[in-house]
Amino acid sequence: MQPTTVTPGAPADQAWVTAHSPDEAARLAATGATVLVTLPPQLDAALAAAAVYCWRGARIFVTEHTEPVQQALAMTESLAGRRPPELTRRGLA
Repeated sequence: MQPTTVTPGAPADQAWVTAHSPDEAARLAATGATVLVTLPPQLDAALAAAAVYCWRGARIFVTEHTEPVQQALAMTESLAGRRPPELTRRGLA
């Protein structure tokens, strides 16, 4: 499952499990659970938290900043090797 952002107040699936720390997210993700985290309201804090939680296996992110967080999640997934980058460039030296 690809990481997904949802807005606060959106209905949650009963199968989602909430994590309160990156270590807890990693433990829950290792069991095959779909891990949900609620991100801080500040944009910079939300981006940083999203990248860490995504790296540790969380898949559902509750945030007011859906577009920038989704971009951070895509970048994190590419860096982790779980999806190809959208664009690659080759520099000639």
